[in-house]
Parts: sequence; C-alpha cells; structure tokens
Amino acid sequence: MTPTIERGGAVQARVAWTVCSCLLALLTMAPPARSQSARRAAPLPVVSYTLRVDSADTTGFTMEMRVRSAPDTFRLAMVRHPEYDDRFWRTMSDLRVEGRDGPGSATRVDSALWSISARGGQATIRWRVGVPAEGEVRASWRPFLRRTGALVGGPHSFLYIVGAERAPANVALELPSSWEIATGLTPTTDPRRFRADDVEMLVDSPILTGNLRSWWFAVDDTPHRVAYWPLPNATPFDTALFLRAVSGIAREAIAMFGGAPYHDYTFLVQDGAYGGLEHANSVTGGAESRRLAAGMANDLENLTHEYFHTWNLVRIHPVGRGGPPTYVPNGATRGLWFSEGLTIFYTDLLARRAGAPTRDSTRRAHVERLLARYFFDPGDTAIAPERASLAEYAGPGTVGDYDPSPHTQGEVIGTMLDLLIREATGDRRTIDDLMRVMMQRFSGDSGFTSRGVERAVADVCGCNATPFFARWVRGAGAIDVNRYLRAIGYRADVTHVPAMTAEGAPVPDFRLFASSDSPAEPLHLILTDPRSIWGRAGLHTNDQLVALNGQPMREAGDFRRTLRALRIGDTARVAVLRRGQRVVATVPIGGFDRVVVRLVELPDATPQQLARRARWATGR
Repeated sequence: MTPTIERGGAVQARVAWTVCSCLLALLTMAPPARSQSARRAAPLPVVSYTLRVDSADTTGFTMEMRVRSAPDTFRLAMVRHPEYDDRFWRTMSDLRVEGRDGPGSATRVDSALWSISARGGQATIRWRVGVPAEGEVRASWRPFLRRTGALVGGPHSFLYIVGAERAPANVALELPSSWEIATGLTPTTDPRRFRADDVEMLVDSPILTGNLRSWWFAVDDTPHRVAYWPLPNATPFDTALFLRAVSGIAREAIAMFGGAPYHDYTFLVQDGAYGGLEHANSVTGGAESRRLAAGMANDLENLTHEYFHTWNLVRIHPVGRGGPPTYVPNGATRGLWFSEGLTIFYTDLLARRAGAPTRDSTRRAHVERLLARYFFDPGDTAIAPERASLAEYAGPGTVGDYDPSPHTQGEVIGTMLDLLIREATGDRRTIDDLMRVMMQRFSGDSGFTSRGVERAVADVCGCNATPFFARWVRGAGAIDVNRYLRAIGYRADVTHVPAMTAEGAPVPDFRLFASSDSPAEPLHLILTDPRSIWGRAGLHTNDQLVALNGQPMREAGDFRRTLRALRIGDTARVAVLRRGQRVVATVPIGGFDRVVVRLVELPDATPQQLARRARWATGR
C-alpha cells in the first residue's frame, strides 16, 4: 500500500506519533511463526540488465543480463505482445552464457524460449538485437536506431526468467553521452539507471533516447512529459499548440475519471513514424513533423487514442487480456469492441472538450463519417461484435471473406449507448458515468465480459439493457441507429452512390489485399467484401497468390503496383493455389458504391431533444 503524504505541522506530528507507536508495537511483539508455504517459497532471482548502443552502428545494439540466486537450470523467454507478434526473436543473435565458474549453456527450446544452465544459479547472458528494416514510414512501436536517436527496450529487447515474472530488475543504459532518455521505467539517482518492479513493467516501458525535445506539464500535481525525437531535417511546427492540445486532452481525461491511474506519464513521440501503442504510464506514438506543420488533428487523434487506453484496456481490461507476461499466443477476447471502440469514441470527445484540433469540424460530421464506414463494410453488420473481437488477432479468414472492425462497431455502439443513457436518465447521466463505473469494477485483476458491461449500463441508466446487448453486441445485424438518434432529434439518411474520383471518374474496385508473414513466405489474398468484384469472381481470403495477369507475385509491393495499374474495363486473371489446386479467376474490373450518411433533423423534435442535442454536440 502506498502511503498518502499530507502537509502541515499537525499532520507531520500525527504521522510521527503513528510511526513511533507502530515501531514500539513491533518491538514488543513476538515474531510470528513462518508458515510452511513461506518456508518453501524460493526467493526471486536477482536480475540486472545493461543495454548498450553505439551510434556508429545503426544495425543493432547489445544486451547483457546478470542473474543471481536462480536455479542451476532455468528458462529464458521473450514476451509476446497480446496485440501483435513481430517475432522479435528473429532479430536476436549471438546468445552466450557465462557461469560463475566458466561457460554455461543455452539450448533453444522454441522460437522465443531458451533453456539456460549455469552452476550456482549465477550467470551473465549476452545477446545482440538487430534493428528490423524500415519501410517507407516506420511503425512507431518497433525499435529503430539512427545516429541521432533510438527506440529500444520493450518486448523486443529483454529476455525474462519464466516463473519469475514478479522479479524486479535494474536497467543500466550505456548510450552516447549527448543522448537524453525518456521512459516509463522508474528512475534512480543515476540518470542512466532505472528500475522495473516486475517483468510486466520492464517490457511495457520502452525507451526513447537521442537528441530529444522535451516539454513538461502537470495535471493535479501529476507530472507529464512530452518527449519528441525529430528527424535531422524536421519541419518546424507550432509546439505551443501541440503541447496545449496534449495537456488539454490529459486534463479532460483525468477530470472525467476523477484522477490519474499513474504517478507520472511520458509521451514518447517520434518523427518519421506512424501509429502508436499504449503502455501503463507512457505511450509510443508517431507524429511526422511535416504533418504537424500542415495540421495536427490526425496525429493528435492517434496519441489521444493510445493515451485513453491507459484507462480503457490497460486498467479496464476484458477477459482474455491482462495477467502476467507470456511468450505464448495470448490476448484473444470478446471484449475488444469495448476496449477499442469506446476508446475511439472518447478520442473525438476529449479533443472537443479540450478545444484541440479535430478531424471533423462538428460532432455531427464525425458521426456521419462513422456511420458511413459502418454501413459500407458488410462485415460490421454481418458479424457480431463479440465474434469480430475474438477474430481480430486470429488471422485472416477467421470470419470468412469478411473483415469486420470491432473498432468501428464499438464506436457505433458507444455512440448509441450514450444516447440511450441520456434519454433514460433525463440527461442526468451520460456515458461518462458508465466509464467511471467500469473503472471501479474492472480495473483490478478480474476482466470484464459483455455481460459485465451490460450490467454496468443497466445500473447507470436504471433501464433494461439486455435487449440492446443481445441484439447488437452478441448478435449480428445493422444497429437500428434511428431508434437512438431520435433522442437528439436526428435520423440517419443512408444512401449508396458510385465511388468517384475528384475529377468525376469511377473508382476501380481494388478491395483486395495480399500479405505474407515474412518476405520468404508466399502471399495470401485478403478480401473485405464477398460482394466485391473479386468475391463474385470466386476468390477467397487465404487463397495463395501465384500470379496476376501472368506476372508472378512474390512481394506485396509487386501486387499493389500491378493491381493499381488496372483500369475500369480491363480484365484481371488471378492465379491462386487453393488446397493444393491451381485456380484461375477472371475478374472484369469495375467500380463500386460508397455509402453516404447524413444526419437529418426530425421535424417533430421536442425542445428536450433539441436541448440534449446542443449538449451532445459539445462532447459533454
């Protein structure tokens, strides 16, 4: 338990009296007898790491792990992240073990698992981590190494002792002397030494280092740092506006939940990168300086999304997520629609509340664009959100030729639940109250299920939420959005129109993708709509792609370039392997329809509905 420190002489005297009383009581008490289980419990190993970076070598960095008080034989593993598996073990090399009395041994048991032998349970293990090749734009959560900075640490750097996930660890960084450090690890008195309470904190605290630009702000006395790594040719942008937006979003989130769930927080932001990843007290995010200079709404949206996960996913986690780190596949859950969808819902709301730049000028326009995406993707209405959540990280083809998005489904559900709660409570409560209840009930070890969310909604709105969840969360089908939009005097006008370019030409139907697990492996097709020209021609997700119009397809880039060269009226001959048989599909290239949604005002809207709409439009 963390003590609360109060200020004031009387309080200090009270604390001192309490401490003295406790010490006196301890001195006069007989020592308790140790239980048999306590006597049998083995001490946790003592673990220390040193991470070394040489800026002259941008191909990788080296790791050293010193272990004491371990068994003579123990297992080391590399954590597998629950959201993605970049198979970081592929970039590892030169694993060596030195025991107390000479060389130890390392035997690879599995791709991310090693058996280590060292007499006396003392060993120094060294390995090298290669930096993966970067694409046109780098993913912000993957390690990188340049002469002016790096992203290291995290699950792609550290090995851990299986069975000792609760063991604390010390981390020393040997970096170029001019490089600054930003990380969620606990600092020590040495600016280049840090501490992790356990393996989860160790691998969940990546390290951004280099020639950083840093800004600080506080919300309710909780310190926040924004650390930005710029490219050498970075485009100047309005840093004051950027910091004002980030701090405003943090302030709104903390105010909504009634406090921050962390002691401090670090935004690890990188130029030349995209995407982001949430952590317990930090976020890794990409924000290209050229984009920030042109308009920062998209990058702020990305950072806000990952930041809100600090509550909704890291703390309020669904069954199937959470628990100790592991090297085996994990993270499958039916609750992703809530964890991702409600997070995206609040991404827009927090920005509006903070007065930060948003992608859509009004909330009405934002919901119109959301519903257009929802009704355009047939998977979002054909596959139940619970099932779509479970399939999200299970690989292509899990739900056939559909590609539902629990992110989109969940944001639509959140939008409608907010309206349901407002209407049922006469505007006394909103979805903010639901999030606070979820934080109270599910921020511990137990995760939530959709039934748990349903009960929380019912308790907040004082209504029967079962029909909503049975039909729109556990069941499939297009949500009757007009039933809930009526609460703010709107209805959705949904139309289908031919997709056209800005010049008025039809857009070819290119809703077909190809991917592979690695460059050495064959490409497989991914369809998003069985009604597309590709689905109607008989192609299916997971067909192994062989050739397109007679040209062999070995890389995804080859496929994209060949596909984009086709025009309406052309014919594509796609050769695939399916269950070992060669199949050739002839596909006439045609256009497709897109969805347009407009929120139309109801002519019979009541004054109460109009007043509710006015509050809703502000994000409050």
